[in-house]
Amino acid sequence: MVKRTRGLAALCLAGVMLAVVSACGGSSGGESESGAVELRFSWWGNNDRAEATQKVIDAFEAKNPGITVKGTYTDFNSYFDRLATEVAGGRAPDVITLGGAYPREYGDRGALLDLATVGGVLKTDKIGAAALGNGKFSNVQYGVPTGVNAIALVVNPDLFDKAGVELPDEDTWSWEDFSRIAKDLAGKLPDESFALTDPTRTDMLDIFSRQRGESLYTADGKVGISDKTLVDWWTMTLDLLKAGATPPASQTAELTTQPAPEQTLMGRGLAAMQFDWSNQITALRKASGAPLRLIRVPGESQGAQPGMWLQASQIYTINARSEHPQEAAKLVDFLVNSADAGKIVLTDRGIPANSDVRAAIEPQLSEEQQIETEFIDTLTPKAGPPLVIGPTGSADVWKILDRVNAEVLFGRQQPAAAAADFIKQVGTAIG
Repeated sequence: MVKRTRGLAALCLAGVMLAVVSACGGSSGGESESGAVELRFSWWGNNDRAEATQKVIDAFEAKNPGITVKGTYTDFNSYFDRLATEVAGGRAPDVITLGGAYPREYGDRGALLDLATVGGVLKTDKIGAAALGNGKFSNVQYGVPTGVNAIALVVNPDLFDKAGVELPDEDTWSWEDFSRIAKDLAGKLPDESFALTDPTRTDMLDIFSRQRGESLYTADGKVGISDKTLVDWWTMTLDLLKAGATPPASQTAELTTQPAPEQTLMGRGLAAMQFDWSNQITALRKASGAPLRLIRVPGESQGAQPGMWLQASQIYTINARSEHPQEAAKLVDFLVNSADAGKIVLTDRGIPANSDVRAAIEPQLSEEQQIETEFIDTLTPKAGPPLVIGPTGSADVWKILDRVNAEVLFGRQQPAAAAADFIKQVGTAIG
């Protein structure tokens, strides 16, 4: 997935949503007087992604003259809240982009089509089983991956050079090394710059806990991260805040509402390090104008197991109430299996999951896209086990984490109290 897992506005009160989805008609796509089918396709992202996606839509329409596609997108923060409202009102798009726990959230509530019903149109034989597993729950394939990516540490070598600090050895460095380097940078960087953005996010808690043999969630749908792991995490991040390595609490709170790459400290050239998804490297490099690099996160060689994992960047799904499931399947098939589409999107939605598409785009990859591809290739044999996808209710955990993290950063909760509060709230959300 590109960015943090986002909420479904409590999935419109969960049970209510299913009742509404069952009672309402299909998507707002339909059939014109001329008999042409109109599909709606939604995604999140910035203008660059929208322009590329529109080119893919144009190419699809040229090959399928009886189908028109209306693309709709918004920024990452508001996408899932708007989608929840659309689903609850029976106005969901025909093709819906999801990620993380969302295919399970919506699939379990009957909002997504079982893709086996359109298997004659939508082919998955060129997509690896591990990638496909990101869209399969309760033995039902609800979605297909757009591509593969991973959480990485983005580093700005220019800021390291200005501070006279050496880049870490990604194969050996520990979290203690990470803290030491961040504090060293903090004392040497220019004013307005920081060693890193506040690192607290759900995917980083997953990595930190997985390195300790835990996980954010257990396979049977419980909270898996321990109090001690959370206390250790917040003790570390508070220490970085007090050392000036991360921004003041008020600035971090403001940055959480500005997720676009160009709005981040890294995108503005004001952070030496930032945890982010690997497919953000192109946008971050473009925004910052700096030769940013991707390296493995700290602690991978010291823990009980590697914490990093390979994940589907995003998942394409089909609205269960779509009036045109076969045509929607044609669109998804084109998006993931067409070399024409791949040559337009390249790695913006991750390294293509279809092996033939990946081979087709390699000759035209930019320097940034080659960096991303090489990072995934290097990580693949070193990655940890597959991620335990959060159970129903987990799509709102990012909101819980943001609230509790703010309490810690503003000094209103100590790490031990925050850990207990977080575990209690998450347990309630997924209970």
